[in-house]
Formats: sequence, structure tokens, C-alpha cells
Amino acid sequence: MKRQSTERLVLIALITALAVAGSTFISFPLGVARAYPIQHAINVFAAITMGTGPAVLIAFLAALVRIVLGTGSLLAFPGGMIGALLAGLAYRWTKKKGFALCGEVIGTGLIASLFAVPYAKLLMGTEFGALFFIPGFLLSSVTGAFLGIWLTSLLQRTQIPTQLGRLFKS
Repeated sequence: MKRQSTERLVLIALITALAVAGSTFISFPLGVARAYPIQHAINVFAAITMGTGPAVLIAFLAALVRIVLGTGSLLAFPGGMIGALLAGLAYRWTKKKGFALCGEVIGTGLIASLFAVPYAKLLMGTEFGALFFIPGFLLSSVTGAFLGIWLTSLLQRTQIPTQLGRLFKS
């Protein structure tokens, strides 16, 4: 039991590190913030292979690390976590990868971008309208979610997703 908990923590840390490292190399400007499609790919991958809780935790930890390192903004919290939550729930309810993709895009591209307006005003002192965040959040989440589906499909040729599923769903 303790070994399994340790393995889960190590995998969460490893995938968080992949999200942070990947975001260092692939990002694009988005007004007051930056868009990180790798985070959305990791969200979809984690939601499908590990479940909702680990996916949200990974999104939270990756945002926290990027902010501490100075490579991310406070918008990383709602942007990553809401998408991971909806991707995980959509996959849990349907067991279809396409719904995880839709959950990520709706969660980040629409809900998180709308949530970002008051959040950015309160915590970052910016005043942008609702439509300011939507295009960038949508572009980032769509490209990242498709990348996550592709990554998951490639890895399904191996035993990695099955082993992750057993570890996190037991």
C-alpha cells in the first residue's frame, strides 16, 4: 500500500516536471500572460490515464512551479485546473478520449477564459473584457488537447496507460 502511494507521488511529480519543462520550450504570448499548449496536452493525458484528481493536482503543481520560477502568470491556475477538471470528469463519465478533449477545450477555452476576467482584475490589476482571453485560451487548449490525444494514442501501443490506470484507479 505504501509503495503504491509512493509510486503515485513520483509519477505525479514526473508528469508535473514534464509539463513545466515542456511549457518552457513551447508557449506563445497571450496579452498579459502566455499560453502553454503542453499543459493542456498533459491535462488530457493525465485525465485519461490517471483520473480527475491527479490531473487537477498536476495542473495546480505545474502552475505553482512556473509562477515560482517566473515563467508563468497567475492565470495558469484557472487555465490549467478548470480544463483538467472538466477533461477528467468528461472522460470518467464517457470513457471516450474525444470527450476528454472537449472537456479540456470547454474548461480552459471557455470557462477559464471567462473566469480569468475578474480573476485578472482582482489579482493582477488588469482590466480586459471577456473576449480578450477567449481566443488565446481556445487556441492553446485546442492545440494542446489534440496533442494530448495524440500522445495518449501513441502511448497506448505500450503498456504505460494501462499501468498508470491500474496504479491510480485501484
